[in-house]
Amino acid sequence: MGAALGDHESREFLAGIRVGDICGGTVAEITGRQGVTVTLDGFSARPLGIVWPLDISWRGDPHLAVKVGQRITAEVTAIDLDTHHARLAMTATENPELWAFLKSRHRGEILSGTIAAIERFGVFVGLDDGPDHPVFPGVGFITIPELSWRRVEALSDVVQVGQRVSCEFLQFDTWHGEARLSLKGTQPDPFQAFADRVAIGQTVQGQVTKLVPFGVFVQVADGVEGLVHLAELTSTPVATPEDAVEAGDEVTVVVTDIDRVQRKLSLSRRQVSSDSL
Repeated sequence: MGAALGDHESREFLAGIRVGDICGGTVAEITGRQGVTVTLDGFSARPLGIVWPLDISWRGDPHLAVKVGQRITAEVTAIDLDTHHARLAMTATENPELWAFLKSRHRGEILSGTIAAIERFGVFVGLDDGPDHPVFPGVGFITIPELSWRRVEALSDVVQVGQRVSCEFLQFDTWHGEARLSLKGTQPDPFQAFADRVAIGQTVQGQVTKLVPFGVFVQVADGVEGLVHLAELTSTPVATPEDAVEAGDEVTVVVTDIDRVQRKLSLSRRQVSSDSL
């Protein structure tokens, strides 16, 4: 009976909190991978606040930023009435200007800035209207898949440090305090343009770009590659793609399927008539 009453009281307390509210409390426990539990002001019966490790701080080791008994303030990012917990972000109050800037952005918004650093995992962008990041060289970040519609062999082939760019805002990465951006989102998709002008069954020319165990990739237009499965390489079965073609070969293929949503193009070399070869 006591537990049920306690659950009712905690549910009522949490029902009075809204996402975006700033709450105060005391760190009750540091639980390693789970993060930090917090006894919220106004409800001392048990800890109802949870701060995940990457929501504690964007500076260094998050667990070094707090200790049991410490007073904190944090923004409510989610409320779960079933588990009787409020998820909190201390990063919101640690970096209020940056948090407010990123929180006010909208998906699809175009942001301008300058390439601040090129790393093996992506590109940092210093945004024109954004505050500095406490750790990273830029508040904006472009992952490799969002750099270009085309295959990226080297990031420096796409952008250079100091280059001015305009990017589409994708989301606020609350764990890193970043604006996830897309450079390719501001550019026309060559796959859709190809799909507009080519029909299934049409014969096209292309160049073999990559051999994989299950077939070969063929570039049929600038920024557009399709897959020829192993069974579609030749009229007679081959054990490996190397038995039929090499990277760099010019080939004639038939378009067998176009998936606009997944941006996948299926091709066949086997179905090309002997007159076209």
